[in-house]
Parts: sequence; structure tokens; C-alpha cells
Amino acid sequence: MAFEGLAERLQGTLQKIKGKGKISEADVKEMMKEVRYALLEADVNLKVVKEFVKKVSDRAVGQDVMKSLTPGQQVVKIVKDELTELMGGEQSQISFSTRPPTVIMMVGLQGAGKTTTTGKLANVLRKKYNKKPLLVAADIYRPAAVQQLETIGKQLSLPVFSLGTDISPVEIAKQAMEHAKEEHYDVVIIDTAGRLHIDETLMQELKDIRAIKEPDEVFLVVDAMTGQDAVNVANNFNEAIGITGVVLTKLDGDTRGGAALSIRSVTQKPIKFVGMGEKLDALEPFHPERMASRILGMGDMMSLIEKAQANVDEDRAKELEEKFRTQSFTFDDFLEQIGQVKQMGPLDEILKMLPGAGKIKGLENAKVDEKQMDRVEAIIYSMTTQEKTTPEIINGPRKKRIAKGSGTSIQDINRLLKQFEDMKKMMKQMTNMQQKGKKKMKMPGLDSLFK
Repeated sequence: MAFEGLAERLQGTLQKIKGKGKISEADVKEMMKEVRYALLEADVNLKVVKEFVKKVSDRAVGQDVMKSLTPGQQVVKIVKDELTELMGGEQSQISFSTRPPTVIMMVGLQGAGKTTTTGKLANVLRKKYNKKPLLVAADIYRPAAVQQLETIGKQLSLPVFSLGTDISPVEIAKQAMEHAKEEHYDVVIIDTAGRLHIDETLMQELKDIRAIKEPDEVFLVVDAMTGQDAVNVANNFNEAIGITGVVLTKLDGDTRGGAALSIRSVTQKPIKFVGMGEKLDALEPFHPERMASRILGMGDMMSLIEKAQANVDEDRAKELEEKFRTQSFTFDDFLEQIGQVKQMGPLDEILKMLPGAGKIKGLENAKVDEKQMDRVEAIIYSMTTQEKTTPEIINGPRKKRIAKGSGTSIQDINRLLKQFEDMKKMMKQMTNMQQKGKKKMKMPGLDSLFK
């Protein structure tokens, strides 16, 4: 996953200094040497690394740190602050026009995922900002680009404006603007043509489209897995046509993360969004402070809460709370919960959002077996309606039938039944605690999870 190597190196380095009651300049120098190596290995721009190391070093050897009662922790905070600043400081919001429609140009080289990202962005604008977006297919050169955007539009139930491939992109963009005004669309997102490399023809076409109406945003889509090449591409596009922000794709892949840590500093343009998967809902606003926390193993509770809120129905959550309290929670309810957790993303990534998860034995390099969740679902689907609501009736013969139907073993059935009962007891205690606010909670069955 993104930043995995960098996170491991930085967390290990900072752990050495975190607990120290006294820190010398030599300690800071040794720590920053390791930080420098970690950043260079992550493919961070050399100039950016030098500036980062200097800033942290200057602050870390200051009097406020050296005389602090917890100098090690102060140094960790400095690293986090500077890492956050390196990636932009604060989240950069989309600039919406005061006179709709807002116009967003999507630019970039072929292969970066520009067309798919165009659809993902429209989906975000509709869901999060309650906008009415219009997608514009202005990439007439790449084979099937127009068809791809139309397919994405159908999957998302979003309108796509296209005039085929025999009309110039400039004319397509011009007519799309007129159509958007007539139909009262809030946002126009133009999927422009890409190239395998930057050339004059490409840049001139983008300038001509831009001249129709000054766009409110020009988003450059770059592949995070290309490392420093992504930074070079961003710099070239910015100098040639001027960009307002960057969208990094494939940040969930096996990337070292150097692009995310370098682009803001090199181009002075913010990272607006990051692609965290292939699904059409896998585009997230980029939060520098949250990303810095993830890299340093401090978790990301805000993103976790937002994911939960987006996937859990509040009224349904209250119903489930009452079921837990009255011990009427069934396997059907459990199945529903599994589905909601799956929608939040890969479980190992969710675990990493929990503060201190990396310190829990067994979770340092957690790779959750997603297939185990599938096995649990198969077991539940193999139960009868009565067995799901009253699992205590599941005897030997029933277990054999369920195991055969789900392709699992009787031991798997026994394990799930015990875990289910333990979870019901635990959740009842948790809901009772919320109401009484007194009793100390025990967590039966969970002690063995991390052994």
C-alpha cells in the first residue's frame, strides 16, 4: 500500500527518540540522517528532502525542545507538523463559481486514469456537494475514450455530453457550455485529450479550450506510481497551461509515495483528491494532516468516522443499538453489518486508521484475510431463517448441513457461533455503559484476538 515502506522506516526511527527524557544535537542529527534516507527511498524529490530535513533539524534543536519535559514527543510533533506542511498544510477545497456552471478541466497524460477520475469526481460532487454535474467527452483521439466516459456515466446515472469524434474538442467544449446553461447544470467537467508525452499540439488544444471560458479549476490527473515522473509532469503542465490542483490516482497501489510528498512543494499547487481504488466511489479529498498522521502511525479517526457515516444509516444504527441492548441481534443483522464494513474499504486499511493500531501485537503489519469474511457470509447464508434468529437450536446435524452447504468445517461453525455470542454480550455491555456511564466493561472473547 502507499507509504508502507516510508511509514515503517519513519515510525521505527521516531520510536527510538520518542521516549528519551533528554535529547542532544547528535541525537537529532542521527535521527534526521535516517529520515533523509527514508524520504529518498520513497522517491521524494531531493530538493524537497533537503529543505524538509533542514526545517525539522532547526526546530528540533531549539531551546523549547531541548528544555522540554518530553523532548522526544516534541520532536515527533515537529516531524508531523512539517510533514503536514510539506503536503499543503490544510485541505484545499474546490472553487465553485458564484455564477453556475462551475467549469472543471481534467488534464493529464494517457494512462493516468483521467477519464475514470472524471466520473469519480462527478460522483463526489453529486453525493457530497449536492451538485448537478455534466460530463463532457472531449477526448476524441484515444480509441474508445468517448465510449468509456459514456459507460461510466450510465453506471453512475450521470449525463454525458458527446458529439462523437469528428468534431474538434474545442467545439465540443463550446457546445457543452451552452447546453449546460440551458439545462441548468451546476458543474461542467471536461475530459480533455491526453498524450503519451507532452507536446505543443496537446498544450495548444488545452489553451484553446481554456479560452472558451476561464475554468474555475484545472485538475491535473497523475499516476502516483510513476514517482518523480509525476512531479515532472505536474511541473510541465503547470508551466504550460496553469493548473489549480492535482488528483493523484492509484495511491492505494504499491507506490512509494514520493509524488504525494513532492508535488505541492515543487509546483506550489495543492493535491485536491486521491484515488484509493478502482471503484467509482474510490476518490477521496486529500487531507495533509490526516495523511501525515497515517504515515507516522497516529491513525486517522476523522476519515474513519466519515467512512462510517457514509455507509451506516443513522436510523438503522439506532435499531441495532436497541437489538444489542435487548439481546435480539440476529445473524441477519450481523450479515448486514458485514456488508457495511466491506463498503468502507479493505479491512487492513481501516485498522491502520485506528490510533496506535501499529503497536497492538499482531497488527503491526496486519494483512486481514478478506476471504475469512466471505466464509462467514457463506456460513450464515447456509442457515435457515429459524437458525439465523435462534442460533441456539443449531445442533450437530444442523452444523453438518451448514458446513456442507458453505464449504466450511464444523470447527468453523462452532467458532462463529461462539464469536457471535461473545459479540452480543460485549455490545450489550457497551450499550448499557452508554446509558449508565458507570460499570467497567469486560470484553469476553476478544482477549484471544491479538494473541
